[in-house]
Amino acid sequence: MNKIVPSPQFKRAYKRFIKRNSFLQEKIDESIRTLERNIFDPSLETHKLSGKLLGCFACSCGYDCRIVFEIGKSITQSDNEILLITIGSHDEVY
Repeated sequence: MNKIVPSPQFKRAYKRFIKRNSFLQEKIDESIRTLERNIFDPSLETHKLSGKLLGCFACSCGYDCRIVFEIGKSITQSDNEILLITIGSHDEVY
């Protein structure tokens, strides 16, 4: 199982996004749980990013909702550590 680590920026963006789109909160939380189990689950549509976000990944958690994250190795465990960077609409995060 992967370890989810939300950054302070992600926490702020999550609160803002949920405030505007409360109907998506359940879907977003389910996507984060799925990400914790399997980064490349087909339902997440996980993909690599390029440009200024080179080295990062993004996954979909609804029609126009994306989570940007980095994957790193946990020092104490064999599982991955997933650093959640930001969340928002396609235009907000890219």
